Amino acid sequence: MKAIKDFELIKEGDRVAGAISGGKDSTLLALLFKELQCHGNVKFDLEYIVADPGYHDDIKDLMLKNYEYLNIPVRVFESGIFDIVDNIAKDYPCYMCAKMRRGALYSKAQELECNKLALGHHFDDVIETTMLNILYTGSFKTMLPKLRSTNFEDLELIRPMYYIEEKHIIRFTKNSGIVPLNCACMVAAERNGNKRYEIKDLIEGLEGKIDNLKVNIFRATQNVNIEAILGWQKEGKKFSYLDFYDE
Repeated sequence: MKAIKDFELIKEGDRVAGAISGGKDSTLLALLFKELQCHGNVKFDLEYIVADPGYHDDIKDLMLKNYEYLNIPVRVFESGIFDIVDNIAKDYPCYMCAKMRRGALYSKAQELECNKLALGHHFDDVIETTMLNILYTGSFKTMLPKLRSTNFEDLELIRPMYYIEEKHIIRFTKNSGIVPLNCACMVAAERNGNKRYEIKDLIEGLEGKIDNLKVNIFRATQNVNIEAILGWQKEGKKFSYLDFYDE
């Protein structure tokens, strides 16, 4: 609720597509949306959509049984992403899979006449993305709570779980009576060489040494002092602090 209010994520009359996959994060997203729709003050329509990338039948059956148990009505549509990624992106499958799944979800949301697509990214995803960009791409940028699609007109991506820590999601899941899926891909099941896991381990290792580490990383994205930055970009144009040095 705090994230929804702080970032104005849901407004009266919105039609929201909740993207769920069977994993712990999106399953909690679905349950929170269900509660919000029943008890919230803002009235909005909701569709739960699943972009099936090519789940094994047993995995798909488990996912559907979980959502039946939780009384969450889902629309499952085939995307064939696993086969495509295996053929064209063997060296960087996770990146390509995520990109293609996002496109499939956008398309389905637009087909269902939704104006917003909700994803289950959480607080830890935000700070890990921030650190990934700093350490591996040499840029300071983060995962935003909402952004407009550049390829799908009148469609906005929102992240209502922006403030929720992963440890609380894990604790809830353990007590929910369900067995969540990972992405059902053998590549994702392997931690070795996965940069996000490396960042996660780095943050966990530093937590005991630095007070409020995660909160400080998060706050850094809100407390950027433009007068102490060498350069920045806005609307595709690059700026240097020297451009304003003599003003």
